[in-house]
Amino acid sequence: MKEMGAVYDTSHYNALLKVYLQNEHKFSPTEFLARMEKANVQPNRVTYQRLIAAYCNEGDIEGASKILGFMKNKDLPITEAVFSSLVKGHARSGDIKSAENILSVMKMAGVEPGPDTYLSLLNVYAEKGDADSIKKTLEEVEKTEGYLMDRILMQVIFSLAKAGYPQYIEDIKERIRFEKELIPDAMNLCLTLITHGFEDISFRILKSFNHLSRDNVDQGSFFLQHCVNRDLPLSKLKQFCSELKETKMHSAPLTFVLRCALEANKSALAIGVMKTMKEEGVPLRPHYFWPLMVGFQKEKNLKGIFEILKVMHELGVEIDAETYTGYVLNNFPDCKTACAQLKENNCLFETVGLCVAQIRHEAAHGRLNNVLSVLSSASTPSVDCNQFRNSLIRGFKSSNDVQLWSKITELLYKDERYCLTPPGPTEAVGYFLYHLIDSMSDSEVQAKEERLRQYFHQLKKMNIVIPTNLCSGICRLLDSSQVPELIKDVRSLSPKKPMSTDSISESAKSDVSALEKKLEKRKAENQPITDVLKQLIHALCEEENMQKALEVKAKYEPDMVVGGYAALINLCCRHDNVEDAMNLKEKVFPRNSPVALDTGKYIALVEVLGKHGRLEDAINVLTEMKEKDVPISDRAVASFFRLLNAAAMRGEVETVNRLHETIVNLGLAETAALYSPLITVHLEKDDMPAALEALMGCYKKHGKILQLHNIYCRLIEKGDADLLQKVSDFISREYGDMMALYDLFFAFLQTGKYKEARKVIETPGLRAHPGRLQWFAKKCISNNQMEILEQLVELTQNLFECDRDEMYYHLLQLCENNSDWSKAEAIWTKMQEENVVPREKTLTLLADIFEKNGQVVPFEVPKARQEETRCPISSTSEERKIRMLCKKNNVKEAYDFFLQTQEKDYQYRTYVALIKALLSQDSFEEAIQVKHIAETHIKGFTLNSAASSLLIISQVRRDYLKDALAAFQGMLDSGLLPTRPAVIVLAEALAVKGDMKNLKAFGNMIEDITKSIDLSPSLIANAIALAHAKNNDLDAAVEYLEPLLISGAQNPDQPVKNISFLLRKVSEEGLEPALEKFGVMAERLANQFGIYRPVTDLFLQYVSAGRVDDARSLLQRCGGLVEEKRTFLNFMGKAATKPGQAKKIETLLELIPDHLDMETAYRYLLKCYELDGDVDSVKATYEKSKEKNIQLHDLSLKSLAVFLKKVGEPVPFTEPPETFKFYMEKWRKRRLETL
Repeated sequence: MKEMGAVYDTSHYNALLKVYLQNEHKFSPTEFLARMEKANVQPNRVTYQRLIAAYCNEGDIEGASKILGFMKNKDLPITEAVFSSLVKGHARSGDIKSAENILSVMKMAGVEPGPDTYLSLLNVYAEKGDADSIKKTLEEVEKTEGYLMDRILMQVIFSLAKAGYPQYIEDIKERIRFEKELIPDAMNLCLTLITHGFEDISFRILKSFNHLSRDNVDQGSFFLQHCVNRDLPLSKLKQFCSELKETKMHSAPLTFVLRCALEANKSALAIGVMKTMKEEGVPLRPHYFWPLMVGFQKEKNLKGIFEILKVMHELGVEIDAETYTGYVLNNFPDCKTACAQLKENNCLFETVGLCVAQIRHEAAHGRLNNVLSVLSSASTPSVDCNQFRNSLIRGFKSSNDVQLWSKITELLYKDERYCLTPPGPTEAVGYFLYHLIDSMSDSEVQAKEERLRQYFHQLKKMNIVIPTNLCSGICRLLDSSQVPELIKDVRSLSPKKPMSTDSISESAKSDVSALEKKLEKRKAENQPITDVLKQLIHALCEEENMQKALEVKAKYEPDMVVGGYAALINLCCRHDNVEDAMNLKEKVFPRNSPVALDTGKYIALVEVLGKHGRLEDAINVLTEMKEKDVPISDRAVASFFRLLNAAAMRGEVETVNRLHETIVNLGLAETAALYSPLITVHLEKDDMPAALEALMGCYKKHGKILQLHNIYCRLIEKGDADLLQKVSDFISREYGDMMALYDLFFAFLQTGKYKEARKVIETPGLRAHPGRLQWFAKKCISNNQMEILEQLVELTQNLFECDRDEMYYHLLQLCENNSDWSKAEAIWTKMQEENVVPREKTLTLLADIFEKNGQVVPFEVPKARQEETRCPISSTSEERKIRMLCKKNNVKEAYDFFLQTQEKDYQYRTYVALIKALLSQDSFEEAIQVKHIAETHIKGFTLNSAASSLLIISQVRRDYLKDALAAFQGMLDSGLLPTRPAVIVLAEALAVKGDMKNLKAFGNMIEDITKSIDLSPSLIANAIALAHAKNNDLDAAVEYLEPLLISGAQNPDQPVKNISFLLRKVSEEGLEPALEKFGVMAERLANQFGIYRPVTDLFLQYVSAGRVDDARSLLQRCGGLVEEKRTFLNFMGKAATKPGQAKKIETLLELIPDHLDMETAYRYLLKCYELDGDVDSVKATYEKSKEKNIQLHDLSLKSLAVFLKKVGEPVPFTEPPETFKFYMEKWRKRRLETL
């Protein structure tokens, strides 16, 4: 790399040192320093620390002391890492006493011994086998620190194993709390032990989690996989599998070992495992052998394939069609040669699978004469034609022999061996013909037009008949391929004529004095003054000259117009002149008048009335807004929030409560954000119980948690342990323990309780939550809280899966804002010490900080990314203001400020942030204006994925579907992925418009991204059917959808399986004929094909719509739908996520009680009643479950107990002791097992 021009800096040498130490690589620290000196690279604190560690690993205290002297001469701080290394160094030099004294030296130097220091000391004792000293040290640490992290104890176990003292491991193991939260650390220990050859010790650690395995049947998979990768013998693997099975820690360990062996391409082990599985009665499947065959195929090793076939036969595994087709026959030129070779090698086993594979193989290669020979043979067993339909279609397309086409089709129609399942040959051949034509392009159909005509004539002569609906579908395909002459030939195959498919200010900125003179002159001349008076009033309002404006109004009142009065009212409100504002309003816009003010002026009135204590008048104004149907935009809702928040900040509880109640009860607005002032007002009054009650009330009504961080901080500051516990329990119950711990962690940080914060973040099993960490980091940045942010970064150092580069990036952002290059330099050193590999954006930001402050950049600056070269690197104060206003939802203010400064060259992200914020508030025109401005400042400006998706949603709302489609295509062309909501909104809009052409084009656009954005694969099919329905072409809808649903049920690769979206939309749109038509189709699929998902969707739509009689009648006609248990489970689970859904589950319990998992059904029913706050129904349902002897899950009992206590009711059972999260995880795992 050096020869290729790579430039190394201190961080590269430090990283190399880290690798040496981790792998115990022996090297000379002196020579290493010499290499750095030769390369003109200066070592830093991290370099010296790691060189000391290298000397200490070898017990070379003299060498370590020499480096330590360098550090002291350079005034570099001596950190805990150095002391920890010295503990190890003294011990390995044989001086245990000095090693122990290091702790005292640390305290004298003002450095508190931490976990790493104690670990070094414990490892020293472990290497010596000194169990007594280990025990004594552990007891001392527990006394002084109060706890010792389990991960340290695990490291001690590894040291004991490595040093050859396994007899002491059990004592250490007994000190570890083997709970669910510790599993990630324990896994790492087990893997490390296996790698070093201590698999038996590793297995003992694994079995320590046996008490948690009741609901986790897959425990130990990671252990088995690593054993396979480390080439442990089969006998050892069998021993482990046997014990895991006996202890119920793993339901299928041998099967899992087989999978690992196949993935690792260990064929001998795989075959040995399969033989063991056969001996133990574990079922073997044909696909287990496919990976082995693939390996032999790549090597062109036919003998290996033959041996696998023999093994399959020996083990009693059926060699199915997929095995022969994919892994055997394709190794030979034709089936005849293949069979001869198989027979010669004693592995020709006559089965149905071989027959199907022969037909597929010959058809796929266009040898239809051989296909006909196989199908005609009396020795050919019964085979459903669906098993080889696709291959046969490929064969037909590659052949021009109409006679062969006809004879094969006649065989399929008349030979009962090939139509084994209902509804028989008529539909089977009909679907074959439909899929044949559907698979051909327009040019292929046109090229084969004459042969297809002959083919259809031959079928007619053979008395072959196909169903009417399939005939119509084929006719549509032919029509779209522009071969209308073939349609009459196809229609001749239908038993009856198919149904027809044809479907029915002036500027107010004039000079005030000039306007006054003009007004007086016109008045003196008896000319109309209305227009000039209005301009003068507006000009005075713009100058905020209220007194003068009121004087002009009084002087010329007879000539005043409505617009002038409205402007005056607004001016008086801005100047807190409530009396004149209300007098003007009552005079010109009385409540009984049809004339109304605009929304903004009404809200300004409410705000000033509330501010002056005129609450009743404010409520009357709100009532008038409702009575006069004043339009309420998103901007108006934001204004409601502002006026409520203003009252809250004044501590006016009654004003906030009554105004909020009026706004909500009148239906003017009801969003979660409007509840925030209800909490704020109590925080301002320091009434914490009331604030907490308001928070829970908001969650109950909207499912949103507001002001939680502020409540936590205030409770910690007040030292209110009881309320703190109450809010923590509430968050744990609703969002899980992890969220509650994060909220507590952030609150402790915010209030300066760093020691308590450390204890929270070191909770065993706690994982990094990037979204939460980013939220708090950005909060610290916006409030310029460097100390708190530093503590956040330091305390999360050992947090599992924490993105350390991202954490340090937040710190550097704050350094950039403060132009603090010295702090940035210290952070860069800390990153190297922690061995963080910086991303390009981090290095770019760090280099920018150094360069802007006239400092040398201590590393090679990466090439700027394209996005950063399009605009200035540094953020201006104006940009930060715009982004901050957007973040705080003050979008109008951000937009107005942007317009004032639009001539500036802003960064790309500033434009995008403002556009996203405007689009999220439905300010479409303003967003487009910002986009146009950005395009003039940044060449090639394009929106990112999130902003583009919001733009598409806004265009759809305004019915700009053509623009939305163009924007969508532009996203895909730019390599951007749209969001899921954007795709769904656009698909729905096109469907409701009945725009079939664009809908199909849209479906083609999203075909390759469906999985990437987790989109339902049935969406487009449902949307196309809905479009047909909106176009009054129900026959076309059915003919399009039905084959897809049949194919979806028969072929796992075909995604279209349900019609729930379609049925819901036609029901919502009131398209009853369409609902009936699709209902008939669903019933036909159930009765003729045994496909019950569509009719189950219909049944559940009836249930959702409250059409119980229709649901009951459908159940009588299609009783098999009750077997769709997973669909019912998902339906109930979704119903139990929002209030008002209990009736749905009640209806299911009434209609199909014998086919529901009653424990699950009652769990969800209780949840519905809890969401509704229906205490009586909750209690009655619990009693009913007791009467029916239904054993409720612990999760249900826990939730029920919490609900009853919250409403002040006694709990009639013993509340389960664990946390809500604990039981939720148990429930989820049980559901997965059931499914």
